[in-house]
Amino acid sequence: MKSFRIFIIASLIAVLGISGLTAQSAGASSLKGMSLNGATGLYSIPTGRIGWEQTSNFGLDFGYHTIIDGDKATHLPKLAMSLFKWVEFSAAFDIQPDGHFSEKDGSDFITGIKIQFPLKKTALALGGNFQLLNMSNSDISYKAGQIYLAVTYAGNFFDWPSETTVVLGKTFIDDNKNSNIDFGMGFDLMFLPQQLDGLVHWILDFSNFSYSVEAFGADSWSRGVLNTGLRIDMSRISPFNKFKFVIDILVTDAFDTNRAFSAGVVFGVPIL
Repeated sequence: MKSFRIFIIASLIAVLGISGLTAQSAGASSLKGMSLNGATGLYSIPTGRIGWEQTSNFGLDFGYHTIIDGDKATHLPKLAMSLFKWVEFSAAFDIQPDGHFSEKDGSDFITGIKIQFPLKKTALALGGNFQLLNMSNSDISYKAGQIYLAVTYAGNFFDWPSETTVVLGKTFIDDNKNSNIDFGMGFDLMFLPQQLDGLVHWILDFSNFSYSVEAFGADSWSRGVLNTGLRIDMSRISPFNKFKFVIDILVTDAFDTNRAFSAGVVFGVPIL
């Protein structure tokens, strides 16, 4: 049953992506929000894009997400810096509630880098992150890291601009020599573009990894993780046209009983 559900989800996203390939759209709007760990991306997975790939040699993004599961919540403040329109550095604190992985504080620190290749129609990036887990609790603290290749391509789903992302990678964990391969797919669809003027995007991503090894609320243990929700592009409104202003409203791990609610905001500024 688990394999069948994974196959259905992957097939659905693949079909959406193939639909996009049949009608490449140069006018498709790329909404560059932050993933939960700070890298430019969807929710759990990064994309092949960086925050200011075409518009600024030096741009800063500031973000915050919370994930709420019952009476507990994690807080994810984050920062990303784009340089020279092809490289991105990111960092995030995952301020988790006591009792998530231990009776004491189990908060994490995640930092990443992404390098985008100079392609015109397809966004391709090589990236990685370093995770310092349970950093303030020496009894159970350890390290992990991930490397990945992300490709993002634009198209149309019927008449609606869309982008599809595929990610392949590997996660390395202290004292854990598993041979697992990281895989993720995601879809960004501009919802009712004519009626809403590009304001609302529907986001869906599915992967066998999450924003960190010890993710709260959006964990990928046993069955993978599917996140879905709306991403609102406030920069479409005239007072914010010169900035990046994104609001996220989503459900994390939507197909499992431990699904949670998440909301977040990203504000970005082009410096040079």
